[in-house]
Amino acid sequence: MDQVTLGMTGLTVNKNGFGALPIQRVTKKEAVYLLQKAFYHGMNYFDTARAYSDSEEKLGAAFEFVRERIVISTKTAAQDAAGMRRDLEESLRRLKTDYIDIYQFHNPAFCPKPGDGSGLYEEALKAKEEGKIRHIGITNHRLAVAKEAIESGLYETLQFPFSYLASDKDLEVVEQCGKAGMGFIAMKGLAGGLIHHSACAYAYMAQPQFAHVAPIWGIQRELELDEFLSYQECPPALDAGMQAEIEKDRKELSGGFCRGCGYCMPCPAGIEINNCARMSLMLRRAPQEGWLSPAWQEKMKRIEDCLHCGQCRKKCPYGLNTPELLAKNYEDYKTFL
Repeated sequence: MDQVTLGMTGLTVNKNGFGALPIQRVTKKEAVYLLQKAFYHGMNYFDTARAYSDSEEKLGAAFEFVRERIVISTKTAAQDAAGMRRDLEESLRRLKTDYIDIYQFHNPAFCPKPGDGSGLYEEALKAKEEGKIRHIGITNHRLAVAKEAIESGLYETLQFPFSYLASDKDLEVVEQCGKAGMGFIAMKGLAGGLIHHSACAYAYMAQPQFAHVAPIWGIQRELELDEFLSYQECPPALDAGMQAEIEKDRKELSGGFCRGCGYCMPCPAGIEINNCARMSLMLRRAPQEGWLSPAWQEKMKRIEDCLHCGQCRKKCPYGLNTPELLAKNYEDYKTFL
């Protein structure tokens, strides 16, 4: 079973982390079953966030009695010290624990630092001194903020989107983290659902140059969990066939595409931007029937109500022209009806 040490934290985890965002979509009973099955089959790193509705509560229910045997990371999207403290106390309560292994600033538009006026980093240090936080990390989708965090020397971990669709600039971030002794936590290893070859994704992450990378896979269904657990027993090899699949995906998904992160939301016109703006890809990479249902036709039709306010474009961490993407995807979608 492959393991990875998260940089200077000294935390060693199974290189098969559990991303707990999707379990907010299932019942508490289903979530606890998935989480405990993952744990009893070797997974020992679980990532959640205060923003993931009841995800933390479900982790607390699953792991209250095995807390010392797992690593938990969670996140705060607070903008000031008081908000961060409220988030932290609520996370501790819901997770049924008195400490959090890695506490992360959740995709901030800037890199929190001492003396920046927000008080965020100072409050995190205070919580660390109190023993409520063991390590301070940051998550981001922006290259500039990620690089600033690495260069600052203030953070022990960086969580950043990384998959075999990564650009050269993304790869630079991964390499810089390794050189700086920072733990690199790879989110969106399946590119927000656009990568369907989980064995390829797993094998890619297992390459020697990514020995310091800890992937977290968003898991919602037992079938998904079983896939990743099977790779622990029989690790897939990155052979010529897999490499061909990867190159095929890279060719199809090259350029600017929506990762479905949802930071553009909510939309004042009620458009489900994070799915509608990548509908063309979903139609070609998944069974079409679900995406062509009456419900989805209605959702896509809402693009006609776009206010062209530009809010989504300003909030996109990837700098995508989301109104343009919506328009193109809608025109393409209508050709399938």
